[in-house]
Amino acid sequence: TATLLSTSKKTATGKKKVGAAKKAEEDKSAISDTMQKYKSILPLTRVYITLIGVVTLLGLLLGEELTQTLLALDPIRTIYGLEMWRPFTAACFLGPPSIGWLMSAYYLFEYGSSLERAYGTAQHLIFLLGQVLLLSIFSVLFGQPFFANSVITAMLHVLSRSMPNQKVKWLIFTVPYWTLPLGLMASDVLQAGSAAAALPHVLGILSGHFYFFHKFVWPKIGGEDWLSAPDFLVQRFDPNARKSSKEALSNALKGRKRGKGRKLGSA
Repeated sequence: TATLLSTSKKTATGKKKVGAAKKAEEDKSAISDTMQKYKSILPLTRVYITLIGVVTLLGLLLGEELTQTLLALDPIRTIYGLEMWRPFTAACFLGPPSIGWLMSAYYLFEYGSSLERAYGTAQHLIFLLGQVLLLSIFSVLFGQPFFANSVITAMLHVLSRSMPNQKVKWLIFTVPYWTLPLGLMASDVLQAGSAAAALPHVLGILSGHFYFFHKFVWPKIGGEDWLSAPDFLVQRFDPNARKSSKEALSNALKGRKRGKGRKLGSA
């Protein structure tokens, strides 16, 4: 019996069957590493990226026509039909999988993580809810059924206004940080070959600037900081965020100051 078991572990040439076991172990290790990296993403950014994936999968299963019917922002159905998921699915749909989709998802991870790390999960939740509300209004006015790209531009705008004069690399140029949202917009316009591609970015800049002004500028000139996260959210998600907010902002943006930058909007 021992001889038979030993023989079963060998190939016809007498070598041990280690290839399959090694491959299975490598696959298991790769899956484990991927899950570990996924779990290490900041909580709210992780939730948003997961929703992007779920809504994208729904879009593939439903097809283009049903996706527009069931997931797109529709004010009549949202208000009178109580289809309250529509503003959120509109904020989570980046279109069908493509190189552009991957780049947009990467930007969402990059800028979302930076904002959440800088200001805390509770404040980032207020930011995202505010963007969904504002961009829902803007998108209805301008006939935009989905606005996930506008949310990404809003994130980048808020980050760029935090350190507007910091020099960063974009393509082959060194530019002030505040110009990056405009660079992303210009890149998409050139790729699409149409000025209409600028509209989602314009809406994102407007909604992002509304948040930035009322959160950071208005309180400095005597106004009330009405966009501050409620205490119960701060205590729930990041009780130490207020003490270390300045240090967190510096650390979140430090990598951009040192790095070579990335090509925005590249496909």
